Amino acid sequence: MISALEKANTLMGGKGGSAMPDRADTLIQCQKAALVIGDYLETQGESIQRIVKVLENYCENIYQLSLAAGDDNRCSKIAKKIRQQLLTIKTAVREELPEDKKEIVFLPYKASMWDSLESLWKKAAADESCETFVIPIPYFDKNPDGSLGRMHYEGEQYPEEVPVTSWREYDMAARRPDVIYIHNPYDECNLVTSIHPDFYAKEIKEYTDMLVYVPYFICINDVVQEEFCILPGTIWANQIILQSEAVREKYIEIFHRWEDSQGCRDAFGKAEEKFVALGSPKFDKVISAKREDYVLPEEWRRLIEREDGSRRKVVLYNTTLGAMLRDTEEMLAKIRNVFEVFRNQKEVVLLWRPHPLLRETLCSMRSRTVLEYDEIVERYRKEAWGIYDDTADMYQAITVSDAYYGDNSSVVELYKRTGKPIMIQNVKVSLEP
Repeated sequence: MISALEKANTLMGGKGGSAMPDRADTLIQCQKAALVIGDYLETQGESIQRIVKVLENYCENIYQLSLAAGDDNRCSKIAKKIRQQLLTIKTAVREELPEDKKEIVFLPYKASMWDSLESLWKKAAADESCETFVIPIPYFDKNPDGSLGRMHYEGEQYPEEVPVTSWREYDMAARRPDVIYIHNPYDECNLVTSIHPDFYAKEIKEYTDMLVYVPYFICINDVVQEEFCILPGTIWANQIILQSEAVREKYIEIFHRWEDSQGCRDAFGKAEEKFVALGSPKFDKVISAKREDYVLPEEWRRLIEREDGSRRKVVLYNTTLGAMLRDTEEMLAKIRNVFEVFRNQKEVVLLWRPHPLLRETLCSMRSRTVLEYDEIVERYRKEAWGIYDDTADMYQAITVSDAYYGDNSSVVELYKRTGKPIMIQNVKVSLEP
């Protein structure tokens, strides 16, 4: 605002400035701006009050400038005084006012996917120049006809150290945060679930100058699936944080191809600036996680720990959406077969962690198999010889386990960072109990 006042003063104090056609209106706007600045400075403590006095003198000179209309010589002299006053004010504001805090908002939806934003939040929360808000947003199951079904909200499932703000209480339009982070790119394009439409990327883009999308998944061996590159999140975000340079280059290539097909090159920002390779917060999480960080549920401890204090080996069994949708019947049979192999093992405990959206996906896309899947889960949990993990924190399972078995997925990429053994299952092969 002070810079705008300087520009107005230069125009009116120059030759012919006293005869500007919109001079009176400009002077009125200058006085209004000075009042706004003064009101703000009065909230900043006693040390800044002397600048308020300079502003009062500035307003008086603006009034004198209005009386000097048509007298270039007098206008020039008054404008010189104003120029010095504005320089004094500007210097004081720069040197004496505290830096404005950046307001940064994180909009996760599933608590189990918080890991894709967590290290970014920790860094921002530890920065005194930032004010952070973690605002879990609701999401809906989708009915087979594409309409929104039951609503879910997981705000109570986040770690205790994460202060959660209600999505109903934070007025994004009024506060206009400096940065908004999201990890869901699909908006209306997901066939299984949908975040609340008020939080679609195109909608919240209106409330910030920096919308940042961080993928909730990891690209296996840096291989990029094309359909993930052209989604509402990648289109509307100002910046997309990717796990590696190889992944970034692929995103740029695919995004350029889409832009050219639509005739909209650079309409959503320059791809070379939009996509950045800064690594994935998921890698940060798995590298830093330690067994002592977790207090295991009693039913886990009962199976893992022996009476003498030693522990049994734990195998993390991971089943994914992709494998289930590709070969649903074979996959269900494979899960049963795996359970038979591990059921009577004395030295090894199976820790089964199905994808958090596996049941919802079956309901939406393979509804005839939901009952069979529910029977498998119910029997496994009732017999209680193995661990069923439906917690929000995947890293507990990764950290407590000694080896990985299951489908090839982004979890494998994370597990590689632990240095522990990995075996990918073949759904077409039955194992001998």
